[in-house]
Amino acid sequence: MSVELWYWPNFPGRGEFVRLYCEAFGIDYTDMAREQGADALVEHMHGLQGIRPFAPPYIVDGDVVIGHTAHILAYLSDKEGLGSGELEIDLQLIQLQLDIADLVEEVHGVHHPVANELYYADQMDAAFEKAGHFRARRIPKYLIHFDNAIAASGGPFVLGQQPTHVDTSLFQLMEGLDYMFPNYMRAMQGSWAYLEGLQGAVPDLEGVADYLASERRMEFNEDGIFRHYEELDEL
Repeated sequence: MSVELWYWPNFPGRGEFVRLYCEAFGIDYTDMAREQGADALVEHMHGLQGIRPFAPPYIVDGDVVIGHTAHILAYLSDKEGLGSGELEIDLQLIQLQLDIADLVEEVHGVHHPVANELYYADQMDAAFEKAGHFRARRIPKYLIHFDNAIAASGGPFVLGQQPTHVDTSLFQLMEGLDYMFPNYMRAMQGSWAYLEGLQGAVPDLEGVADYLASERRMEFNEDGIFRHYEELDEL
């Protein structure tokens, strides 16, 4: 039975981390809101019973409803037998996935540093200041952390030769940062060699290669989490 993925249909956002993993490992899923529209997503989410997800993305797998990207990926990995087979290592993978989620939240806070309800144009001065700090301090702190995690196994993936949900998520993270801060990321090239190696290795996975070449892969845009504003990428 196909897993239902519910996420906003007009930008990649957090839902793309789930899509990419499913595509990489051949997990059958249906991207519900891309087929039925955003109104269907809102109606479906409000119609859920019991403990509902706070926000998309979430999945429905039979009677199971799970929200939060890291939680979804951990569930799918366990269900499909795509983990390491060792509890301690699988928990460490989830730990890294939560680190990715923390960084993604900080990414969003760069262009919305004051309030999510305000337009970017209403908080540009604060965003400019936040972007400078984010480039100088936060990106290196996180990417060195992830680079060290890959280096521990020798790469190209976090578990060496075995790709996992962390690898597809790190690929999406790096692609997003390249889109958001192209000048900065070019200037820093070589600073996290293992991460860059992973970014080159993930597209060679058969499922990922097919997905990236398809129309299912959405382009980054200024409605999503990773947004490119030239003034925020000034070195």
